[in-house]
Parts: sequence; C-alpha cells; structure tokens
Amino acid sequence: MSYYTIDNLEHYFKMYKKSVREPRKFWDRVADENFTWYQKWEKVMEFDFQEAKFKWFLDAKVNITKNCIDRHLAKRGDKTAIIFEPNDPSEAAQHISYNELYARVSKMANVLREQGIKKGDRVCIYLPMIPELAVSILACARIGAIHSVVFAGFSSSAVSARINDSECKMVITSDGSYRGNKAIDLKGIVDEALEKSPCVEKVLVVKRTNSEVKMKEGRDIWLQPLMDAAIPNCVAEIMDAEDPLFILYTSGSTGKPKGMVHTTAGYMVYTAYTFKNIFKYEENDV
Repeated sequence: MSYYTIDNLEHYFKMYKKSVREPRKFWDRVADENFTWYQKWEKVMEFDFQEAKFKWFLDAKVNITKNCIDRHLAKRGDKTAIIFEPNDPSEAAQHISYNELYARVSKMANVLREQGIKKGDRVCIYLPMIPELAVSILACARIGAIHSVVFAGFSSSAVSARINDSECKMVITSDGSYRGNKAIDLKGIVDEALEKSPCVEKVLVVKRTNSEVKMKEGRDIWLQPLMDAAIPNCVAEIMDAEDPLFILYTSGSTGKPKGMVHTTAGYMVYTAYTFKNIFKYEENDV
C-alpha cells in the first residue's frame, strides 16, 4: 500500500488515522517513499508546543531542487515542466521542458554564485509572473541561498522594509511589468527602495517591458548577458533538513511585516504530499 498517494475516501480516513496515531511512523514512510535524499534522517520529528518549536527529519541531507527537477530528467526530460501564458495574446507562450528548466536554473544559480551569493545569503525577488520568477526561486534553493519573494505591486517602502528585515544582499527585478495594458516601473520602485536599504550589493535586472531605466554602475546588471555566458550545469548544495529555504512576509496590514521562515525538508515533504492528495493531480494534468 502506498503511503504517498491516497486512492479513495476509505483510504483517506485510514491514512488520516495513521497520521494522528503514529505521526513519526507515518511521515517516515511518506518521506522515504517518494523523495531523493543525500542522507536519511536520524529522527523524524522533534517538537515543543509551548515554545512553538518544530524540527523535521533531523540530520537528513537534501536539496529541494534535486526533487523538483533532477529526479524527473531521466524519464521526463523532454516533457513540459512549466507553461507560461503571457498577458498579451500576441506574445508567444513558453513551454519549458524539464531539461530546459534544469539548464535555466543551473545558469541562474551559477550567475548568483559569480555575483557573490553563497549559502545562507538572502535574495529579494521582486518580479512579475514570468518564468524568471520560478527560475530565480529554484536557483536560490540550488545553491542554498534564502529567497524572499515580494509581491511586484508593493510600494518602495514595503520593498525596503522586507529587504532590511532579512538583510538581503541582492535584489532580482525587471525593468517593468504589465498590468492589463499598463506598464509598471518596477526598476524605479526598486531604486527608490534601495535608497533606504544599504545592505543590497547587487541588482539583477530582467528585460520585460524594454522600457528605459536607470542602471547604477557597480550595482545594477542586466541579467540576460550573464545567463548567456553561464554554464548550464550546477552542482546542488547539500542542505541540512532544517536549513532555511525561504522567508515569506505577512502583509503588514496590522503593523510591521513579519517574516515567516520555512525550512527545507519539512516544507518539501508536506507541500508535495498535500498538493498530491488535495488536488489529486495525475500525470499529464495541467
């Protein structure tokens, strides 16, 4: 019987009861069944409800991108991994295969390393919904950098607050974005934000709207030439199960935005498992 895929309602209730009665045994089986690990865990979980401290898969070693991308290459390399449908119907859609995604993520990861980003560094991603957003997230995870995605509609002060709180060394943004027929000056918003964010050393800029922007010498760099020169292969950083993966900030509507830190292995196993069994996706679903 598979622990990873729930077949029907009867199976669901059976697995639910197992997860409540024997959570360590349950998640041990789930994690062991469908993921790639460098090293297995010594202990499934450790928690303190009073202190709100939770640890998963202690002493395990993993890289989430090996599970997102690499493990699919042998059988699904030429299969579409991401479909990008642009806002403008006249702009061509992109169907990105797993092989192509691996190459793009590897190139981006190598670019980040060449620009001084290393394991544990924080990178702010302020991009519209374009493929470079997914590629940047995966590239950060590839090398062990901690990404912080900021909604590309927030003001410069909101961007600055999130950058400063997590002490980001880099921002990845674009010259602009489209909302309907309107172009939004993302680079201008970043420039204004960085007047109050001295921790940022580099800004990588994606060409999206082809609008004219100011590029600060020594700080701002167009991304595409760096990608063109980068090697399409990057060895994944070996991460501890409890190493931070990303920071996601609350809206800040009730005060200062609060950064929620998600660690690597627990997030990987739980999101994959719940997505599989809540949405019941099958091979070739879009």
